[in-house]
Amino acid sequence: MALDLSVYLVIGARDAGPRGVRATVEAAVAGGVSVVQLRDKQASGRELMALAAQLLDLLDGTGVPLLLNDRLDIALASGAHGVHLGQSDLDVRRARRLAGPEFVIGLSASRPEEVADVHSLPSGTVDYLGIGPVFPTATKPDARAAVGLAALAELCAGTALPCVGIGGITARNAAAVWAAGVDGLAVVSAITGAPNPRAAAAGLRGARP
Repeated sequence: MALDLSVYLVIGARDAGPRGVRATVEAAVAGGVSVVQLRDKQASGRELMALAAQLLDLLDGTGVPLLLNDRLDIALASGAHGVHLGQSDLDVRRARRLAGPEFVIGLSASRPEEVADVHSLPSGTVDYLGIGPVFPTATKPDARAAVGLAALAELCAGTALPCVGIGGITARNAAAVWAAGVDGLAVVSAITGAPNPRAAAAGLRGARP
C-alpha cells in the first residue's frame, strides 16, 4: 500500500466525543484524511480490537490505512496496516522482525539524536517519523515540550524519511507547518473537535502550498 501521510487523523473514543469514532472517521476520510491512527490509552485490549475491526470495515476499499498507537499486538491480531511507536515503546527493530516488511511502522522523534538513531538502523526498519509536538498540545498529557517550527524544519531536512508534524496543529497554523517541509499533518482535535470533520480535513489538506 502506498503511504499518503498528507492528513493523518489520530483518534480514540474520548477524542471523538458524542459523535463517535466511526462517524468521525467516516466524515474525515470523505474530506481527505489519508491515514487513521487509533490511539486510546483508556481502552482495554478487547475494546481496541472491536474498534479496530469496525474501522477496518469502514476503511476497506478507501486506500486509507489503519495504524494502532503503541499496540503492535492489537495491530497484528486485528489485521491493521501498521503501528506507530514512541521512543519508550517496543523497539522498532523487534517490531519489524515480528511484523514483516509490508507492515507500516512509524516512530515518534523530537530530537536530532533520535533521528540519527533511526539512520543507524537497517533500511526499511522505520517507514516514517512523527515529529513533535510542534506546538503545545492538550491531547497528549505526557507530550514533550514543543519543538517549534524552526526545529521541525531542521529535523525534516535532516532525514530522507517522510515526516509528519504532530502536536497543536490547527487550521490557523497548518500552512506554516506545511512550509516547514513536512510530508503530512497529524491532528486530533483539529478534526475531532470540529463541527464538520469533513470540512476540517479538507481545509488541512488545502493548506498545503
